[in-house]
Amino acid sequence: MIRNLLPLLLLCSINCFSQKYISNDGEITFFSYAPIEDIKAVNKKVSAVYNSADDNIVFQLNINDFNFRKKLMQTHFNENYLESDLYPQSTFIGKVIVLEGDKAKVKGMLTIHGVTKEIEADGTLLKNNESVKILSEFKVKLEDYNISIPTIVMYKIAEEILINIEIALNYSQ
Repeated sequence: MIRNLLPLLLLCSINCFSQKYISNDGEITFFSYAPIEDIKAVNKKVSAVYNSADDNIVFQLNINDFNFRKKLMQTHFNENYLESDLYPQSTFIGKVIVLEGDKAKVKGMLTIHGVTKEIEADGTLLKNNESVKILSEFKVKLEDYNISIPTIVMYKIAEEILINIEIALNYSQ
């Protein structure tokens, strides 16, 4: 459990006097549009910290917390594709680089399947003194993260996966 919170604790310790917003129940959904079968999974246990003083942001989730409509899909996802026993977590460590009204652009390092790549994503950041709501949608290419799809199921899984983020964070003193 402590290992799971390390990136969040690092961000929290950056500036003791900053305004931080924290959540442990954010939601990330992924969707694979494919010719034979669409695949959707939801993870409602996403941890996040946003520091409004320096615009640093961290997300972290456990891969095996994704839930699928079909249990067999969940098993294949964890055992064959994301190998959650070897790569149990995914993280994003970045910064809001543009904030105009409630429109935001973030840039940072996304780690999936043991591979870390720099990404940029657009989204919405709704902020007040008590809370921050983060919404975003972007695509991830499986090959960028060394996730291989066997030829036998290549028409069931898209090469690019649509990621949706919806997280409400609360002010933390």
